[in-house]
Amino acid sequence: MIQIYALAAATLAFLLSPSLTEPFMGYAPGSFPVAQTDPPVQPAGYAFAIWGVIYIWLGAMAAYGLLRRKTDAGWQRVALPLTLSLGPGAAWLWVAGFAPVTATVLIFWMLGCALWALLRAPRADRWWLQAPVALYAGWLTAAAHVSLGVVLGGYGWLSGTGAAVLCILMALGVALAVLWRKPQVPEYGAAVGWALLGIAVDNAGQNTAVLTLALLGLAVVAAMAAQGLWKGKPNAA
Repeated sequence: MIQIYALAAATLAFLLSPSLTEPFMGYAPGSFPVAQTDPPVQPAGYAFAIWGVIYIWLGAMAAYGLLRRKTDAGWQRVALPLTLSLGPGAAWLWVAGFAPVTATVLIFWMLGCALWALLRAPRADRWWLQAPVALYAGWLTAAAHVSLGVVLGGYGWLSGTGAAVLCILMALGVALAVLWRKPQVPEYGAAVGWALLGIAVDNAGQNTAVLTLALLGLAVVAAMAAQGLWKGKPNAA
């Protein structure tokens, strides 16, 4: 039972965090030795609207768990890793405002714990638990690698294009591994695909290499997510 209360508290802190910090529009270009103005790895601004859906769904999840699933063993197994993601995640916007490298380490921690939670999530209560966790973990898969790409370019370790290509490939590797391990989570693939589409839109007419890779990655993720959905149908062969 204590796990569900802890998850509710962590979720509340996470949901309140945007109201306690300045609006985050990406790392400040001047935060790096090599200024990062519209880096190729970063999705178009509209893509970040997905956070609205994530916040609402996580809030509904926490409320449902608190009201209806306090003693459910399946929920308790998910609660620990998800709390370890959302709790520290409540500080991410604040940290990102002044320490991009620390923020990158933190978001990878959030991602690791979110994936741990997703892999534990039972199919029961799919729309109340597995689906919101999948959407959150999918977006973090993209966001963590975007953060890494900006840092790599910002410190001159790779060119903007090189950082984008490397980090898109890394994100795809994680995404495909998750979809292979847990194929019936289309929300995870949808979030990763949404980010890849945003990257493609932002690079259209500017960076052919990143645009092409993002679109190819989107196609592969969509195909694998669709295959997982098909296999999960009761009447599938």
